[in-house]
Amino acid sequence: MLRSFWRSVDRFSVQHFKHVISELQQIKVVHKHNREFVMDLLQSIVEIVTYGDRQDPLIFECFMEHQVMAEFICILKISEYSKIEGPLLQYLSIMIQNMDSEHSIYYCFSNNYINSIISHPYKFDGGDLAPYYVSFLRAISSKINKDTLCLLVKVRGDAVVSFPLYTEALRFAHHEEKMIQTAIRALILNIYNVSDDMVYQFISTPPVSEYFSDLVHRLRDLCFHLDAFLYDKGKMDTEKRRNGLILQSDKIVDELYFFKDILSVGKLHLSRLVTENLLNGLVFPVLFSLLASKDNNGSDLSAITSLYIVSRLLQVVGGRNIINNVAGVILYQFLKINVRVLSEGNASDGHDVKPFLKCLNEVERIICYAPESNGAENINGNYLGAQWEDFMSGSNISNSNSKAIWDWGCDGQNYDHIVALKHIKRIGFRIYMTSYDQSRVRILKELHGIWFDHIPDTLRIEWASCKRVLEQSSQYKDPLFMLELVLHQQSMNGETSSYFAWQRMVDTIKAFILHFQLKTFIFKGVLVEKPFFNTIASSTNDSGASRASDVSSANFGSNVSLVSGMPCGIAFSNSEIRDIYVIPVACGMIGKLLLAEKHPFRSRQGIVIAIAPLAGLRPKIDEDHPSWLHLRIREFDPQFYTIKTRGNHLSMPDHLTDGRWTLGFPDARACEEARLAILNEITKQRSAVEYVLAPLLHNDLGLAES
Repeated sequence: MLRSFWRSVDRFSVQHFKHVISELQQIKVVHKHNREFVMDLLQSIVEIVTYGDRQDPLIFECFMEHQVMAEFICILKISEYSKIEGPLLQYLSIMIQNMDSEHSIYYCFSNNYINSIISHPYKFDGGDLAPYYVSFLRAISSKINKDTLCLLVKVRGDAVVSFPLYTEALRFAHHEEKMIQTAIRALILNIYNVSDDMVYQFISTPPVSEYFSDLVHRLRDLCFHLDAFLYDKGKMDTEKRRNGLILQSDKIVDELYFFKDILSVGKLHLSRLVTENLLNGLVFPVLFSLLASKDNNGSDLSAITSLYIVSRLLQVVGGRNIINNVAGVILYQFLKINVRVLSEGNASDGHDVKPFLKCLNEVERIICYAPESNGAENINGNYLGAQWEDFMSGSNISNSNSKAIWDWGCDGQNYDHIVALKHIKRIGFRIYMTSYDQSRVRILKELHGIWFDHIPDTLRIEWASCKRVLEQSSQYKDPLFMLELVLHQQSMNGETSSYFAWQRMVDTIKAFILHFQLKTFIFKGVLVEKPFFNTIASSTNDSGASRASDVSSANFGSNVSLVSGMPCGIAFSNSEIRDIYVIPVACGMIGKLLLAEKHPFRSRQGIVIAIAPLAGLRPKIDEDHPSWLHLRIREFDPQFYTIKTRGNHLSMPDHLTDGRWTLGFPDARACEEARLAILNEITKQRSAVEYVLAPLLHNDLGLAES
């Protein structure tokens, strides 16, 4: 009735507004019987104030005169168990969000009204009060600026001692509901963007500053969850595991973007605090554990996950301080491993190790003290200094030498600089070449695998792809492939089918191309456009080679000569045994095994009824039947399947089982001769592939001479 009565008069008049305020002031306690009436009063007040803020200044003067903000606080105090807090906070949020007048905002924020509402002892018992409360806090943060912020803090002397908007918001920083987390982070960034030095001092002082270490601990927990999920041995199909990896990694990326947002505020005190926590709490432990090659005792991340985290950090957060400190840790660990090598090599090369150490001290100076472009100072010199002390003490090198700062402008030290760089280059070259040689050994091993005949073509295809990726900005590269590769390798463990062998061969070639291109770029400053291959010349004058060429070009149903064929029998499926000739032939890099039936009219000719690639046959004589020869046939054909080597490694064809042929020969001797003939043709084919690849696999780019 009251609502219908109010609507019959001017709802937005000052007179009506005074009446509503009077009704609210007469409320002594809020209970379940008058709760709806109180909610109607609160809604009417908010509607009228919102209207008055834009249309009628007298309304807001009435609002101030009757101290309605104090009445709101009173309602909270007399309605502890009435469930009125949620609607009240909602109406207040609407009122504040719709205020345009600076005068109105200034009044609402003054006299400790807002702080009293924020600090009220709400009971968040899992109901819907938390979203209303957080929405209210965010509405306040959207209206603060450098002038109004001072109204929300309590100052004693020259220091802020209380900031309820910030400290109460932090209670919900890690709330289980994503929407609440997002709202709190938006609020926090609003505060950071308008804070002054006094507020930053409050934010960066314990216990309030513990929020940043909590952020890092949360990020570390997510990293360990990702690592555990990656190596979970539970039964889950590959696609579900990949989707789970994406979900877990997205959570980490979200956290990193929040760190980036905080650092983008550009405030020195804030950037220093956040970066120190990020480096000390996550980056350094991950890097030290990774580079020290410690055994995983359950408390460390795996190497792949660590590499993924660091890659994401540099890609998303970036910044000179982060990059320099990551580089510094890598360099220190690099030294820890190799300084002994330098010391032992002094006698042989006549150079002292001291210039090398001086050069690294200069690196330390650059890392620890080089300012950011916006004038920020060193954020972590003490930490790196401590690690440097550990390194120096472990290396038995004089502390006085380690503390000498290199004067780059002094002519007498320039020679030391050159010597130091030579040491660094020599050790770096040695380590990198070890890795390169390992990748080359793996590709040489693939020459004895079942896909060696596809290596040259795969190199051509992947070469262009690798070069394109290397030239692309790192911002467009998704490090998630590192984790996908682990799943891919896990799925291949123990698998011997041609499909998995193909994937292993492709991955090996990719690794080799990457090593080769990086080697040429590091030492030559360019990327190689195409792989170096030898060309196989055609032998038109060789009659034997000509016959091999004719046979190797045969297709299903073709007529072929049976001069080199070996008679045997075979049964396809449940059919009867058929008398055939087996003809292994290799011409250059092409190798085929032909099964031909004798031509009904031409005694020395046959008709091809089946073809198999020579590579991968793996001929084996049956132990119980020495006249039987077992052959393995590659069923997987790369031309008819989309192998997602760029992105999703995990898409597999439906049928992974290879074929099997069993040939029956007249006797054991004939069977052995056939086996040797097949192996001989496979060797010829492999030799041709090795000849084609020789310039690439044995090219040192002239580095040996330099």
